[in-house]
Amino acid sequence: MKIKKIIGQHRRDFTAIYQCEHCQHEEKGDGYDDANFHQNVIPKMKCKQCGKIAKEDYVAQNTKYASDVVI
Repeated sequence: MKIKKIIGQHRRDFTAIYQCEHCQHEEKGDGYDDANFHQNVIPKMKCKQCGKIAKEDYVAQNTKYASDVVI
């Protein structure tokens, strides 16, 4: 899965539309805007339609704020 669009954010918590790279299925879900979530959690999200996870060449999105910034 990958983030297609962030539809709301409060501090580092966000709600987004995630999209499967394989079948283009979209689903709404929550997330946390830190490097761990973008690099480790999102690529392992299974698509509810096809059951696949991100491809090996997945490139993580950058966080909105640097890790040392207190929001």
